[in-house]
Amino acid sequence: MVVQKICCIGAGYVGGPTCSVIALKCSKIKVTVVDKNAGRIEQWNSEKLPIYEPGLDKVVKQCRGKNLFFSTDVETAIQEADLIFISVNTPTKTCGNGRGRAADLKYVESVARMIADVATGDKIVVEKSTVPVKAAESIMNILRANQKPGVSYQILSNPEFLSEGTAIDNLLNADRVLIGGEETKEGQLAIEELISVYEHWIPRSKILTSNIWSSELSKLAANAFLAQRISSINSLSAVCEVTGANVSEVAKAIGTDSRIGNKFLNASVGFGGSCFQKDILNLVYICECLNLPEVAAYWQQVIDINEYQKSRFTSKVIESLFNTVTDKRIAILGFAFKKDTGDTRESPAIYVAKTLLDEGAKLHIYDPKVEHVQIYEDLTYATGSKEYVKERVTLFPNAYSATEQTHAIVVCTEWDEFITLDFRKIYEGMMKPAYVFDGRMILDDEKLSKIGFHVHTIGKRNLRRGIKRTWGGLDCA
Repeated sequence: MVVQKICCIGAGYVGGPTCSVIALKCSKIKVTVVDKNAGRIEQWNSEKLPIYEPGLDKVVKQCRGKNLFFSTDVETAIQEADLIFISVNTPTKTCGNGRGRAADLKYVESVARMIADVATGDKIVVEKSTVPVKAAESIMNILRANQKPGVSYQILSNPEFLSEGTAIDNLLNADRVLIGGEETKEGQLAIEELISVYEHWIPRSKILTSNIWSSELSKLAANAFLAQRISSINSLSAVCEVTGANVSEVAKAIGTDSRIGNKFLNASVGFGGSCFQKDILNLVYICECLNLPEVAAYWQQVIDINEYQKSRFTSKVIESLFNTVTDKRIAILGFAFKKDTGDTRESPAIYVAKTLLDEGAKLHIYDPKVEHVQIYEDLTYATGSKEYVKERVTLFPNAYSATEQTHAIVVCTEWDEFITLDFRKIYEGMMKPAYVFDGRMILDDEKLSKIGFHVHTIGKRNLRRGIKRTWGGLDCA
């Protein structure tokens, strides 16, 4: 089989950008991204895409209508395709066995059954969604149990290793592409067909192959290791704050060790996004099911430290504001889980905002890319009360209006524009004493302190004017 037509089922954060880049680099391959969500497909075909990702607009506009198509006609796309990417959501289960930890594979199973029902020719089916180990076995069982005469399937695992905000660069200049398949002649031929697609722009030396189970586990392991580094440096940030050490200096010192490296050593209010927490919880659940409680407990601690960091940061905001934020106006700068994306899934800002709302605060929120309706939906879901959120939360078009007449500023996302704000102007418009809580370590705390702010930065001794308090039994004035 020579791959001439590709279908991607699922037009989300993975399927859309991945297939757009494939279309860009493989001009002779027709790429169709399908989804039953008509509104989402309409956005992919419009001037305003459903997701914000630097560079994505340019790629889509260059290929759309030529060899890149977005459609709701799932059946036709499956029927025509030589290779099918399954790129649907795999959320954490909310009920039943494994609730709160196990991956819910209902969408993956639904797609597998649809392929089996529609396909009348040979297909290479590629698992692109993040799934637990042995998920491919379920897809395989469904397809082969419903196999029509003369139709054969080969199942591959090709996990994505994308980072939101840099996804297009990750795709164009990938560190590696991993493809897992069956250790049969047919399985190896299918792997070679997918390799031939990526070889249009990825050197063969960067394309790794393995068995399916290694490929599936590698995705979970990669996210677990990255999240572990964040939780590790965040745990040390707590030590720094009560000893006078500077977590940035500590991170630099250990990051220059070639055995460790400097990636993912930026202390913050905590990690978020669609992958880290979900994938680690999935890994914990798998370990428990495999009767490996010690391994499960080890990875659970990565999540526990992340929750502790968010709680510790928010508690400091409340304690610093004289142990009450009732009816105080607090500006939250940034609502996305990281800069250069509009994604708010598992964003630490949601936890911070909910906790402050529970304490009676009035929130002024500004984020340059997150849609206002998304912020209201996230906080309504978190608090359980749409009316309370509408009453206590106001959204603003810029940082200056958001901070006007507020008691404190809480930085939750490391947007570059926050670094260049005129904080002297902001200070003049705030209530006094004025506080800044930097949950991303992007601001110049000494400069802010000289302006008059009481500054609290993750991983550093706090700079406060004329206020002397004790933290953890140590004098930190």
